[in-house]
Amino acid sequence: MTRKVEVVPHDRNWQNLFKAESRQLSIAFGDNAIAIHHIGSTAIETIYAKPIIDILIEVKNLDRVDDLNPQIESLGYITMGEFGIVGRRFFRKDDNAGIRTHHIHTFEVGSPQIERHLAFRDYLRSHPEAARQYSELKQQLAQQYPTDIQNYMDGKADFIAEIDNQALTL
Repeated sequence: MTRKVEVVPHDRNWQNLFKAESRQLSIAFGDNAIAIHHIGSTAIETIYAKPIIDILIEVKNLDRVDDLNPQIESLGYITMGEFGIVGRRFFRKDDNAGIRTHHIHTFEVGSPQIERHLAFRDYLRSHPEAARQYSELKQQLAQQYPTDIQNYMDGKADFIAEIDNQALTL
Protein backbone atom coordinates (compact mmCIF):
# COMPACT_ATOMS: atom_id res chain seq x y z
CA MET A 1 0.00 0.00 0.00
CA THR A 2 1.37 3.40 -0.97
CA ARG A 3 1.32 5.91 1.87
CA LYS A 4 0.93 9.59 1.20
CA VAL A 5 3.81 11.69 2.50
CA GLU A 6 2.08 14.60 4.16
CA VAL A 7 3.51 17.28 6.42
CA VAL A 8 1.17 19.71 8.12
CA PRO A 9 1.48 22.72 10.43
CA HIS A 10 1.91 21.99 14.11
CA ASP A 11 -1.26 20.88 15.86
CA ARG A 12 -1.51 21.76 19.56
CA ASN A 13 -3.54 18.59 20.09
CA TRP A 14 -0.48 16.42 19.39
CA GLN A 15 0.73 17.01 22.95
CA ASN A 16 -2.64 15.82 24.30
CA LEU A 17 -2.53 12.76 22.04
CA PHE A 18 0.95 11.98 23.34
CA LYS A 19 -0.16 12.34 26.98
CA ALA A 20 -3.19 10.09 26.48
CA GLU A 21 -1.15 7.43 24.71
CA SER A 22 1.68 7.59 27.24
CA ARG A 23 -0.77 6.85 30.08
CA GLN A 24 -1.87 3.65 28.32
CA LEU A 25 1.69 2.69 27.46
CA SER A 26 2.82 3.24 31.02
CA ILE A 27 0.31 0.63 32.12
CA ALA A 28 1.27 -1.79 29.33
CA PHE A 29 5.02 -1.47 29.97
CA GLY A 30 4.57 -1.55 33.75
CA ASP A 31 7.61 -1.27 35.98
CA ASN A 32 9.94 -1.94 33.03
CA ALA A 33 9.31 1.62 31.76
CA ILE A 34 11.67 4.23 33.19
CA ALA A 35 10.53 7.23 31.10
CA ILE A 36 8.23 7.99 28.19
CA HIS A 37 9.22 10.88 25.92
CA HIS A 38 7.47 12.73 23.10
CA ILE A 39 10.02 12.93 20.26
CA GLY A 40 10.03 13.66 16.56
CA SER A 41 8.59 16.65 14.76
CA THR A 42 5.20 16.55 16.50
CA ALA A 43 7.10 17.36 19.72
CA ILE A 44 8.52 20.59 18.23
CA GLU A 45 5.88 23.32 18.27
CA THR A 46 7.30 25.51 15.52
CA ILE A 47 7.64 23.08 12.63
CA TYR A 48 5.61 21.18 10.08
CA ALA A 49 5.37 17.45 10.73
CA LYS A 50 3.92 14.23 9.49
CA PRO A 51 0.92 13.85 11.83
CA ILE A 52 2.37 10.78 13.54
CA ILE A 53 3.11 10.87 17.27
CA ASP A 54 6.61 9.51 17.92
CA ILE A 55 7.12 8.12 21.39
CA LEU A 56 10.42 7.01 22.90
CA ILE A 57 10.22 4.64 25.85
CA GLU A 58 13.27 4.01 28.02
CA VAL A 59 13.09 0.57 29.61
CA LYS A 60 15.09 -1.27 32.24
CA ASN A 61 15.34 -4.44 30.16
CA LEU A 62 14.80 -4.58 26.40
CA ASP A 63 14.29 -8.37 26.37
CA ARG A 64 11.28 -7.96 28.68
CA VAL A 65 9.64 -5.79 26.02
CA ASP A 66 9.26 -8.82 23.76
CA ASP A 67 7.19 -10.49 26.50
CA LEU A 68 4.91 -7.42 26.54
CA ASN A 69 4.04 -7.60 22.84
CA PRO A 70 0.50 -8.91 23.50
CA GLN A 71 -0.30 -5.99 25.84
CA ILE A 72 1.10 -3.46 23.37
CA GLU A 73 -0.72 -5.09 20.46
CA SER A 74 -3.97 -4.90 22.48
CA LEU A 75 -3.59 -1.09 22.24
CA GLY A 76 -3.65 -1.34 18.44
CA TYR A 77 0.08 -1.50 17.74
CA ILE A 78 1.88 -3.77 15.30
CA THR A 79 5.14 -5.28 16.57
CA MET A 80 8.02 -4.56 14.19
CA GLY A 81 11.05 -5.85 16.15
CA GLU A 82 14.27 -3.87 15.77
CA PHE A 83 13.13 -2.52 12.38
CA GLY A 84 16.55 -1.41 11.20
CA ILE A 85 18.06 -0.16 14.46
CA VAL A 86 19.93 -2.66 16.61
CA GLY A 87 18.85 -2.47 20.23
CA ARG A 88 15.40 -1.05 19.50
CA ARG A 89 11.92 -2.46 19.68
CA PHE A 90 9.63 -0.60 17.27
CA PHE A 91 5.84 -0.54 17.15
CA ARG A 92 3.48 1.30 14.84
CA LYS A 93 -0.21 2.08 15.06
CA ASP A 94 -2.73 2.94 12.35
CA ASP A 95 -6.26 4.23 12.77
CA ASN A 96 -9.34 2.43 11.42
CA ALA A 97 -8.80 4.01 7.99
CA GLY A 98 -5.25 2.62 7.82
CA ILE A 99 -3.61 5.99 8.44
CA ARG A 100 -0.48 5.87 10.60
CA THR A 101 -0.98 7.64 13.94
CA HIS A 102 1.79 6.54 16.32
CA HIS A 103 5.31 5.10 16.47
CA ILE A 104 6.96 3.68 19.57
CA HIS A 105 10.76 3.53 19.71
CA THR A 106 11.82 1.46 22.72
CA PHE A 107 15.43 1.43 23.95
CA GLU A 108 17.13 0.09 27.03
CA VAL A 109 18.35 2.71 29.48
CA GLY A 110 21.86 3.82 28.53
CA SER A 111 21.35 3.36 24.80
CA PRO A 112 23.03 6.17 22.84
CA GLN A 113 19.87 6.30 20.70
CA ILE A 114 17.98 7.80 23.65
CA GLU A 115 20.41 10.68 23.98
CA ARG A 116 20.46 11.19 20.20
CA HIS A 117 16.67 11.44 19.87
CA LEU A 118 16.25 13.73 22.87
CA ALA A 119 19.19 15.94 21.87
CA PHE A 120 17.78 16.34 18.34
CA ARG A 121 14.37 17.34 19.68
CA ASP A 122 15.79 19.71 22.27
CA TYR A 123 18.21 21.29 19.80
CA LEU A 124 15.41 22.16 17.38
CA ARG A 125 13.26 23.47 20.22
CA SER A 126 16.03 25.86 21.26
CA HIS A 127 17.39 26.80 17.81
CA PRO A 128 14.54 28.40 15.83
CA GLU A 129 16.58 28.95 12.66
CA ALA A 130 17.54 25.27 12.44
CA ALA A 131 13.93 24.32 13.17
CA ARG A 132 12.73 26.61 10.37
CA GLN A 133 15.23 25.07 7.93
CA TYR A 134 14.15 21.56 8.89
CA SER A 135 10.48 22.47 8.52
CA GLU A 136 11.07 23.94 5.07
CA LEU A 137 13.09 20.91 3.99
CA LYS A 138 10.31 18.57 5.11
CA GLN A 139 7.70 20.58 3.19
CA GLN A 140 9.86 20.61 0.06
CA LEU A 141 10.52 16.87 0.22
CA ALA A 142 6.84 16.07 0.82
CA GLN A 143 5.97 18.03 -2.33
CA GLN A 144 8.78 16.39 -4.29
CA TYR A 145 8.00 12.84 -3.09
CA PRO A 146 4.28 12.80 -2.25
CA THR A 147 4.03 8.99 -2.31
CA ASP A 148 7.65 7.94 -1.74
CA ILE A 149 8.43 7.77 1.97
CA GLN A 150 11.91 6.33 1.36
CA ASN A 151 13.06 9.24 -0.79
CA TYR A 152 11.45 11.63 1.69
CA MET A 153 13.42 10.02 4.53
CA ASP A 154 16.63 9.88 2.50
CA GLY A 155 16.24 13.56 1.65
CA LYS A 156 16.25 14.45 5.35
CA ALA A 157 19.18 12.23 6.30
CA ASP A 158 22.05 14.69 5.80
CA PHE A 159 20.24 17.49 7.64
CA ILE A 160 19.39 15.16 10.53
CA ALA A 161 23.01 13.95 10.74
CA GLU A 162 24.21 17.56 10.83
CA ILE A 163 21.77 18.47 13.62
CA ASP A 164 22.63 15.28 15.52
CA ASN A 165 26.30 16.25 15.38
CA GLN A 166 25.63 19.80 16.57
CA ALA A 167 23.20 18.70 19.29
CA LEU A 168 25.48 16.03 20.73
CA THR A 169 28.49 18.34 20.91
CA LEU A 170 26.74 20.98 23.04
